[in-house]
Amino acid sequence: MSGTQRDGQDAAAGASPARAAFGEALADPVVRDVVVVGGGAAGLNAALMLARSRRSVTVIDAGQQRNGAADGVHGLLGLEGIPPGELLARGRREVVSYGGEVRDGEVTAVEALDVSSDPDADVADTASGTAAPGTGPADVTVGATGLAAGPARFAVTLADGSRLRARRLVIATGLVDELPDVPGVRERWGRDVLHCPYCHGWEVRDRAIVVFANGPVLTHQAMLFRQLSDRVTLLTFDHEVGADDAATLAATGITVVDDAVEAIEVADDRVVGVRIAGGAVIDADAVVVASRLIARLGPFGELGLTVAHHPMGEYVEADETGRTSVEGVWVAGNVTDLAAQVGAAAASGALAGAHVNADLVMEEAKRATARASAIA
Repeated sequence: MSGTQRDGQDAAAGASPARAAFGEALADPVVRDVVVVGGGAAGLNAALMLARSRRSVTVIDAGQQRNGAADGVHGLLGLEGIPPGELLARGRREVVSYGGEVRDGEVTAVEALDVSSDPDADVADTASGTAAPGTGPADVTVGATGLAAGPARFAVTLADGSRLRARRLVIATGLVDELPDVPGVRERWGRDVLHCPYCHGWEVRDRAIVVFANGPVLTHQAMLFRQLSDRVTLLTFDHEVGADDAATLAATGITVVDDAVEAIEVADDRVVGVRIAGGAVIDADAVVVASRLIARLGPFGELGLTVAHHPMGEYVEADETGRTSVEGVWVAGNVTDLAAQVGAAAASGALAGAHVNADLVMEEAKRATARASAIA
């Protein structure tokens, strides 16, 4: 049955009692299966996979989407050109339609809880989700299918003072772009100050493009944009261009200007040029810059996650599923993959969500086996 058919039948006949009860339990559960931090493509797709697996999941969204200034999302099959806000609104609706919860808010603190005093023998034996003796209120609950769930491993505190506990965390907080300190760059970022030929290149085809050589791959970027326009200028931006690169740039028709940059010129709400030292202005319809890409960790840095350093920035190390070096914590999207576009970020969220669910399934099976052995 398609999602449209399912939604239509739910609307006509009402949600099933089991699904309604599950949704009510999500309204204010004491312990969630998963808290996902970050409401972009990665976080929402992780939550969608988890909600469809009947997991109690809450997404915390601080509204810090990196592509918020862009007119559209590109290179995303089936949704080419969709405005970023519309994509996320659809994603939110889909998560909620399966019983998930999405909250606007910012996480200000995170705590790893002590689960050492939670022996398997203390598993709850009630269908209401009440606590096992000695574990505290609802520390161990019964899940949607009746299997006893494990204790909360983490607590996150939001800026409004509310505190959520969860058995697992998915961190999908994205990254921060540290931009070059040139007047006009930050103001035009994501509009006509660009960084990615695949995200924005088609929209500036055949136009005058100025590339700042302020990062480790900007000579390469200049050649990628040369595929889109025959009017590409590379400003050395105080970086030396090697002899081999200079020869390649000249052979491909890219103009190289060895000078310092003073500012981006804007008129009628669009970039019109780049002013260099001495006051001369190079015509430009778009400017390409390199930002330093830094994983947006905030309080989650206190968990002891492994941060890797790269010529382009910093990211959280994880395995191919998003599992980190901290037990119970997964990452997805740009926080662990600096180059991920929206589609890749969403895919990593789906993979992380599936593996978090599998991890919880195995924990519940282990607890059920321990209970059965103890009773026998």
